[in-house]
Amino acid sequence: MTATKNPALETQQNDPSFANVYQELQWRGLIQHSTDAEALEESLAGERLTFYAGFDPTAASLHLGHLVQLLTMRRLQLAGHRPLALVGGSTGLIGDPRPTSERTLNTPETVAGWVESLKRQIRHYVDFEGQDAAQMVNNLDWTEGISAIEFLRDIGKHFRVGTMIKKDIVAKRLNSEEGISYTEFSYQILQGYDFLQLYRDYGCSLQFGGSDQWGNLTSGTELVRKAENAHVHALSTPLITNSDGTKFGKSEGNAIWIDAELTSPYTFYQFWLNQADADVIDRLKVFTFRSREEIDELEQAVRDEPFKRHAQRTLAWDATSLVHGEDAARKVIAAAEALFGKGDIAEVDERTLEAIASEVPTATVPPAEATPVRALVDTGLVRGNGEARRAVQQGGAYINNTKLEDAEALVAEDEWLHGKYLVVRRGKKSLALAIRP
Repeated sequence: MTATKNPALETQQNDPSFANVYQELQWRGLIQHSTDAEALEESLAGERLTFYAGFDPTAASLHLGHLVQLLTMRRLQLAGHRPLALVGGSTGLIGDPRPTSERTLNTPETVAGWVESLKRQIRHYVDFEGQDAAQMVNNLDWTEGISAIEFLRDIGKHFRVGTMIKKDIVAKRLNSEEGISYTEFSYQILQGYDFLQLYRDYGCSLQFGGSDQWGNLTSGTELVRKAENAHVHALSTPLITNSDGTKFGKSEGNAIWIDAELTSPYTFYQFWLNQADADVIDRLKVFTFRSREEIDELEQAVRDEPFKRHAQRTLAWDATSLVHGEDAARKVIAAAEALFGKGDIAEVDERTLEAIASEVPTATVPPAEATPVRALVDTGLVRGNGEARRAVQQGGAYINNTKLEDAEALVAEDEWLHGKYLVVRRGKKSLALAIRP
């Protein structure tokens, strides 16, 4: 499969402020744990090494947690190291243990489809051409043909149950009412086997993932040590939380996916634009390739002129461009401006209006009853018919950015955007959508 180039990554380079990539990862807050930090820093500052990160197909798309790993892969590749992108065709059939309960096992056909979807997404973020070309691998290739006896004799014998049950996630599940099945208990052996196989086939000497994977990561380093008498490295990135302690990566309770069909570019852009001042600099370090100098300047801007939200706009532009492309980023900016009278609202596409409908007040309004009064009242922009009429009389009410003059006039058929939506606004900032049933 031919790699899909991501123009937003084509000109990116490592930050010249740092002597080596390990120091850059530290400054960006991307190192939570590592095995032998001094030796790992030395290895990353030396000749090219081969590393891998794994992505299990537990859904049809990757999300922002995975994006941390994808961009970390890119940073290491830019530093001259070789990525192996592992999609877990076999581990995805089992499921990494969750903190609370067993995963629902998906069918092999479903998992195989998700494997292909994830492969397409991963190719957008790392380079599969050139001297340090990435390579895609699937752990189903080396587990599908191995017998249970071979697995237990050759791999299982290196694992100690006492060590396995001390892993955080396993310990939590063992102490829960539901417990843990042998299937999920064995997941760490499978992931450890991945590292051993990649060490043997590709000379891979570094694995990284989220900090919740630390127990699985060290299972791999221990297996390589026991089976091959070799020292390899593991590194974990911190799980990102907001400054108020809440979980990062969700909007209105929903995950932020990198698939445009699951999270629209408009919603994606708005998510980044709405980051708090206390969080935005950390987000710039992790989710953009801005240099230390640029980020320092943006941090100063947050302190001096937070109302301009320059850091948030930079973050939203960079992140949206990386994931969806610069054209999509321009379109969502234009759409946001058009909603508030700074552009042609007729140019806003239907998919974006659907996304906007999930973020602003909406009401179903039949075309035969679609007067300004009805639209303003039903969407909740005013508290009653009298207030709606006053808003129109005072020149503070709009439909599709056209100032309303007659509070009782029926909206014309051709005013419905895409035959379905009316953008209703009161004043400069209060926005809602009337939707045709």
